[in-house]
Parts: sequence; C-alpha cells; structure tokens
Amino acid sequence: MDQTVEAIFEIFSWVGIGLGALLLGLALIVYVADGTWLPVRAVIDDTDTGRVARWHDDEVGGVNEAVLTPDQDAEIGDADMADVFYRRGVRGRIRMTQGSPAVRGVVRLGAGLLALGVVAMVASLVLLFTRG
Repeated sequence: MDQTVEAIFEIFSWVGIGLGALLLGLALIVYVADGTWLPVRAVIDDTDTGRVARWHDDEVGGVNEAVLTPDQDAEIGDADMADVFYRRGVRGRIRMTQGSPAVRGVVRLGAGLLALGVVAMVASLVLLFTRG
C-alpha cells in the first residue's frame, strides 16, 4: 500500500511540475505575442454598422475606431464614453481589460499544476523519511 501511495505522489510530482513549467513557459510566449495594450478614454458613437468606439491615436495618425462586439456593448451600456484598452500600432482593436483572459487562464492552470507537483513532491519526501 505504501508503495502505491509513493508511486502516485511521484507521478503527480513529475506531471505537475513538468506540465506546470511547460504551461508557464507557454503563458510567457502568449503574453509576449499579445503585444502592448494601452489605456484610453474612448467616445462611443452610434453608426449604421452598430456602435463604435473612437479615440485619438498619435501612433496610427489621427482618430482610431473599432466596432464594439455585443459583449463590449453590453459592458459599456448606454455610456457616451468608456475606458478601454487599444493595441499599440494596430487599427480597430480594443478590449475591456489590459491583460488577456487567455494568458490569465494559462498562468492559473500552470501555477495550479506546479503547486500540485510541489505538494506531491513534499508529501513523497515526507513518506520517504518517515518510512526510514
């Protein structure tokens, strides 16, 4: 029975630490690929194609605009202005948070697996030393 528990802890430690480190490395790559998102105060306007957000962007050269997605429109509501984030050097892209939800998800999953691996390793070492 003890050998089975030790084997399970060993498997969890290797899988947890290995996959956790791999996912955290992947999260770093996704974070870098996501680019720089800057905060801006955008004016919300109704057009024929739907509601759009417009803001001044010196890098693109003038006014930049993006059509709001249904989720963004629902989050902004009836407001005439909103605090949004735009991607530096790209036309027509905004989001409501500076950090990417995909990056946050991968980081949380990687950190959870890494924590599982560390806890399993500590438990394995405790069993090793208590058995003698």
